[in-house]
Amino acid sequence: QVQLVESGGGLVQPGGSLKLSCAASGFTFSSYVMNWYRQAPGKERRWVAASTNAGGTKSYADSVKGRFTISRDNAKKTVYLQMNSLKPEDTAVYYCNAHSSWYATDYWGQGTQVTVSS
Repeated sequence: QVQLVESGGGLVQPGGSLKLSCAASGFTFSSYVMNWYRQAPGKERRWVAASTNAGGTKSYADSVKGRFTISRDNAKKTVYLQMNSLKPEDTAVYYCNAHSSWYATDYWGQGTQVTVSS
């Protein structure tokens, strides 16, 4: 059974930090590109960051570049998103995604709420 379970969301003041985690099970984690997406109220889900299979290549949306860092631990089957200098516009539900072009497969987590507010 495939599972992606996000954790680490919460309420934080502007300028603060949070670290999200996504624990995977039920598939070959190291074979998948891992992504973080987010969806703000009333808006479409948008891609935030990606880490390739071995973690050697990372990419970010312009809106989070320099503030967010994606990392992964293939031994623990976990991907992380370190979020610094948070802004109110970062408020959203954050989703973990596992993508494989080879297997033509996408898996999604249930999401974790991040609220940035004073």
